[in-house]
Amino acid sequence: MRQTRTIPAAALMALLAAPASALAADDATLQAVRQDVARMRADYEARIQDLEKRLAQTEAASTQAATTADAARKTAEDAARQPAPGTLANGFNPAIGVVLNGTASTMKRDPATYRIPGFSLGSEAKPVDRGFALGESEINMSANIDQALYGNLTVSYTRDNTFSVEEAFIQSTTLPGGFTLRGGRFKSGIGTLNEQHAHTWDFADAPLPYLAMLGGQYGDDGAQVRWLAPTRMFVELGAEGFRGDAYPANGSAHKGAGTWSAFGHMGDDIGKGGEGGSWRVGVSELWTRAEGRTIGDDTFTGNNRLTIVDGVYKWAPNGNFADRYVKLQGEYFHRSESGRFNDLADDTSQQGFYTQAIWQFMPQWRTGIRYDRVWASAVGDELAGTTLDPQGHVGSRQSVMLDYSTSEFGRFRLQGNLDHSTTKPDPQLILQYTVSFGAHGAHAY
Repeated sequence: MRQTRTIPAAALMALLAAPASALAADDATLQAVRQDVARMRADYEARIQDLEKRLAQTEAASTQAATTADAARKTAEDAARQPAPGTLANGFNPAIGVVLNGTASTMKRDPATYRIPGFSLGSEAKPVDRGFALGESEINMSANIDQALYGNLTVSYTRDNTFSVEEAFIQSTTLPGGFTLRGGRFKSGIGTLNEQHAHTWDFADAPLPYLAMLGGQYGDDGAQVRWLAPTRMFVELGAEGFRGDAYPANGSAHKGAGTWSAFGHMGDDIGKGGEGGSWRVGVSELWTRAEGRTIGDDTFTGNNRLTIVDGVYKWAPNGNFADRYVKLQGEYFHRSESGRFNDLADDTSQQGFYTQAIWQFMPQWRTGIRYDRVWASAVGDELAGTTLDPQGHVGSRQSVMLDYSTSEFGRFRLQGNLDHSTTKPDPQLILQYTVSFGAHGAHAY
C-alpha cells in the first residue's frame, strides 16, 4: 500500500516543480498523474469499505459472544441454586455431608437432673453435657431421585452414644401451582428454629421455650404440604399431619395420627434492592394428643395446643452479608394443656419467648446476645406440689457468645449463660466447635 501512495506523490511533486511550458507540453504525464490519483482514491475507498465491514462483523460477533456468556452464566447460577428437576446430582450418586459437633463446658448443675418448675419436660430437654462431650453430629445424604422426586436421609449420633434416623423423607419437585409435598420423617415447619438443624443455630443450645414446650425440636413421621404464592413478596402456607410419636404427643402413635400443624410465613426486602434489609414473620399452630405420656413418675393423657409467633430481620451494608451484617430474631410461645395429669384434672397454660441479636462485625467474626424466658400459670390446690406447680418461679436465662469461622465449613464458639430456669442460678461456660465436610446444603432464612 505504501508503494501505491509513493509513485503518484513523486510524480505530483515533479509536476509542481516543472515550468508551465513543460507542463503544457507533456499531456501524457498529466494524464498519467490523473489516472494514478483516481486509482489511489478508488483503492482507499475500497479499503475503507472493507475495514468498515470487518469492524461491523467483529462487533456483531462480540455482542453475540457476550450474550451467550451471560446466558450460560445465568443458567449455571440457576442450576447451582436449585437443580433442575429430573437431573441427578453427581450422576446418580447422592451428595454426602458430615457435621461434627463437640463441646467443653463447665456448670454447677448436673444436666441429668435438669428441671423447670411448672413444666413436665421431654426426655431430650437437656442442657449441653458438662466437661468434654461429643454433641449431636450427623451424616446427611441427599439427591434428586428422578424427574419428580427428591430424597434426604440424615443419621445423627446423639449424646447417649446411639445412632438414630433424624430425618428420612421424599419430596416432590415438579408439582404445579407452587405446591410441594413431603413424606417420611422430618422436622416440622413451625416457628423459625424448629426446622433448622442444631449446627446452624446462632447459639450452642436451644432457647428455653423450645426446651420446655417441644423437648428441643419437634420432628416425627408424617406428611407435609406447602404452598408458595406466585407473588413478589414471599408468602408461604403449610400444613402437616404426624404419627404423634414425639413429645409432647408421646403415646398416641398406636392410632396412627396424633399431631397436626398449620403455619404461614411472609417476608420481603425493605427499600430498593434490599438496602433497608429484609424481614420475615410467621404464625404457627401445633395440636397434639397424648395417650399415657410418661415422663419419670408423671403420666399425662390429654390435648396440647401450641401457638408460635416468630419474626426475623436482617441487614447488611449494601446487601453484602459476607463482611458485616446484623440479625434480630425472636419467637413467642403459648401452650394450653387439658386432660389428666397423674389422674388429676389438668387445665394449665404455659408461655415463653426468646429474643436475640447477632452482629458480624468483621469477616469471620460474630458476637451475639440472647434473652429467653418461660413461665407457667398458677395451678389449683389439686396440682400443688406436682411437676406442674411453678411455685411462683419464672425461668429465665441470659446468654452472650463470640464465634470465629475458619470458613463456611468450620466454626469455634465461646458462649456464657447465666441460667435462672431453675430455682438456683447456674453460671455456664461453653466452648463449641462445629465443622462440616462433603456436601453442604443451604441454610434456611
